[in-house]
Amino acid sequence: MPYKKLRIEVRNRVGYLILDSGARFNKLSVTTIRELKRAFSQLDEDGRVGCILLSGWPGESFAVGADIGQMRPFTPQDALQFAELGQSLFDQMERVAKPIIGALNGITMGGGCDLALACDIRIASDRLLIAHPGARLGIITGFCGTQKLPRLVGKNRAREIFATCDSYSAAEALQMGLVDRVVPADRYWDEAVAVAERIAGMPPCSLAWAKRLINMAEDCSLRSGCLAEQGAASLCFVR
Repeated sequence: MPYKKLRIEVRNRVGYLILDSGARFNKLSVTTIRELKRAFSQLDEDGRVGCILLSGWPGESFAVGADIGQMRPFTPQDALQFAELGQSLFDQMERVAKPIIGALNGITMGGGCDLALACDIRIASDRLLIAHPGARLGIITGFCGTQKLPRLVGKNRAREIFATCDSYSAAEALQMGLVDRVVPADRYWDEAVAVAERIAGMPPCSLAWAKRLINMAEDCSLRSGCLAEQGAASLCFVR
């Protein structure tokens, strides 16, 4: 079944997942989220892929959050089901064995910020503009942002982001730890591709176990995590 809201390509062991709604901004509509879930499953199962690069490049936005027009008639039950759909996508991204690079090419707002947080590595163009503006609309994200942001940038900064609805530049996002690196726009895509290709060339077993263990580190004791690491280290020697 063809995709309507995104494009997929595999090149040099990198699976490119490009958000492309056909409009100025990539919105996380129900259709887009469902297509993302299908696309991540496809790339995770593709033996040619060692790393996944998610972006909205070369468009103006990475993702601008939920489709507010679609949400306007929501009942509480509709909103709950939409939140469950979004969270199921981000949970799936954590379970994908391959590293996911979020190449943040431009405007990244609301649910788009949450989508970026679900990536393992975030590389931003210096044209990045990132925010969580839901409070201005009288809504709050249902896509895990209130839980993941404090873990990444601290509670005080997360409160500020949600309460003020301010937009932050790439330099500010880097300073607060919201992105991992910032690259000038004229070199940004080449840099993101180079990082993805370098990672894709690594043995898949070590990448998969490192991702799984790092993701579980916040939810288990140090001792339990170290025991899990012992087991994973031994499995990397299975011939």
